[in-house]
Amino acid sequence: MAAAIKKIIPMLDRILIQRAEAVTKTKGGIVLPEKSVGKVLEGTVIAVGPGTRNTTTGSHIPIGVKEGDRVLLPEFGGTKVQLDSDDKKEMFLFRESDILAKLE
Repeated sequence: MAAAIKKIIPMLDRILIQRAEAVTKTKGGIVLPEKSVGKVLEGTVIAVGPGTRNTTTGSHIPIGVKEGDRVLLPEFGGTKVQLDSDDKKEMFLFRESDILAKLE
């Protein structure tokens, strides 16, 4: 059972994003305390839902980002998702309208 693989597939206009790691060490080698490190507002898209439904035709309206895109996130919001208890990667579910920008 420990080898079971869990996969998250977002529904409708939701997007699964992995937040980028915060920089905890300066270029000079000084280790920064957790309180002085700001919240990281950037992430990578891991999975994308099919999009919202058009009420008149019933077809899906495609989402503007795809897997692998880097995006700018709001400071607050999103639903935290943890696949494994030992997994330290922060993953969040956001709606498409919550994403601020796509980074290139």
